[in-house]
Amino acid sequence: MVQPRVLILRAPGTNCDGELAFAFEKAGATVERVHIQALRGNPGLLHDFQILAIPGGFTYGDDAGAGKILANQLSNFFADAIREFRDQEKLILGVCNGFQALLKAGLLIQPDDEGPLATLTGNAGGRFENRWITLAATPGHCPWLRGIDRMEVPTAHGEGNFRCRADWIFDGLETTGQFVLRYAGSDVGFQSKIQSPKSKMLPFPLNPNGSQGNVAGVCDPTGRVLGLMPHPERNVLPTQHP
Repeated sequence: MVQPRVLILRAPGTNCDGELAFAFEKAGATVERVHIQALRGNPGLLHDFQILAIPGGFTYGDDAGAGKILANQLSNFFADAIREFRDQEKLILGVCNGFQALLKAGLLIQPDDEGPLATLTGNAGGRFENRWITLAATPGHCPWLRGIDRMEVPTAHGEGNFRCRADWIFDGLETTGQFVLRYAGSDVGFQSKIQSPKSKMLPFPLNPNGSQGNVAGVCDPTGRVLGLMPHPERNVLPTQHP
């Protein structure tokens, strides 16, 4: 089998690129970590890879909001290149800060004339949350999650609260199957914890940030672009699990 090549995009403040590279390497990929300024100098570099991954951290200190400056760079400098990359049936992943950047760049949910349809804002509890949680997956046509129905992963974020601008937007994204990961209970019957948009919110800490509909991960309409708040790259080795 040909090894897929992964470009891990880093920027000032990225701090999870090493863990993400290790996870991809354990899965059989070859990985190159590329600084955003290097990619700006050579956008054609993307052609050499099959996967683009944006790791977690605090890019640019989250000074204008979590992932916002990186999102602006993606929109202003790489929007066409990234869409071409996706349209070639290649894969894109954003974890935590990478999820925030993909969402705010409009690469997961296309904005309309009034602006973004959804965002990730401050945790409902008003503080940074670092804890282990259980995720329930409904993969649909998202290849990232094929064959997965649950994951135990750690979270580490202060702005993971997924919110849509209006209820009709949430309902529409639900209908198109873009909510592929949700916070869930850890009991044996955890599938019963998967919440529909009309269901009651899971309590803290099962839902660590108060996300609308318990949403933890979103894919784009093609399924090939995935963003999620928790960190699957931090549960790769048995010794990493509590």
